[in-house]
Amino acid sequence: MTRSVLLSTMVLQMKQSFVRPMYQFCLIVSPILNTVLLYEMFRNSGNADFASYVILGSGLMSLWSCICFSSAGDINRERFSGTLALIFAAPAAFPAIILGKILGNTVLSLASILISMVTALILYQAPLHLESPGYFLIALVGMIGSFVVISSVIACLLTLSRRTTLYMNCIEIPFILLCGMSFPIDVLPKWLQMVSRCLAPTWAVELLRMTVHGISDTALFWRNFAIMAGLSTALAIFSAWLYKTIDRAVRIKATLEVC
Repeated sequence: MTRSVLLSTMVLQMKQSFVRPMYQFCLIVSPILNTVLLYEMFRNSGNADFASYVILGSGLMSLWSCICFSSAGDINRERFSGTLALIFAAPAAFPAIILGKILGNTVLSLASILISMVTALILYQAPLHLESPGYFLIALVGMIGSFVVISSVIACLLTLSRRTTLYMNCIEIPFILLCGMSFPIDVLPKWLQMVSRCLAPTWAVELLRMTVHGISDTALFWRNFAIMAGLSTALAIFSAWLYKTIDRAVRIKATLEVC
């Protein structure tokens, strides 16, 4: 039953997300604008990772925006539609429904990376060469997992909040900066670098960039992958605990409605 719930929710979520104007902007227009912005930032920098930061960076920034505004916004939309309490108490497990929504958003949002590649190729004749495509696919799967897990935590935290719109606007840009999507985290203060290294998507972004130039040290790749997987697993455990805590609070206080 859980598998059918996940698949049906994914398909429905992809259809609903794509017809929303805000999501269309994040998915289609945002990667184009981000590519132009990052190209102008990096074109005279002499950075060896120029292509990966412009193309991958712009795609990942748009990917996170889509996930952030969809996964967080879905809780708000369900609440104001009067259906949040219904899906919470439905026979299908609430985490399975939310996970299906997040997976649908994430899979659909992967198109933003492709749009960034096409934009860079058309406007700047800067194709993205993957020296290690096999490792790239592995890193991409790991990145999807890390984004899904952190989105699940955010969705759980916002289930009880009435300020969903405020919080999802506040977390978008800081997350992009901390995870090194737009520039290397090495330029951040030391204490912020420590925070960045505690986020699984930071390692996923680093893995993706490693695959662009080719994996010369496979041990380093798998070490970083293990760190990313460990952080994602810890966050998944925290998400499960958080849901149980919220589930108990909701059943006692009945605070899921708008008022």
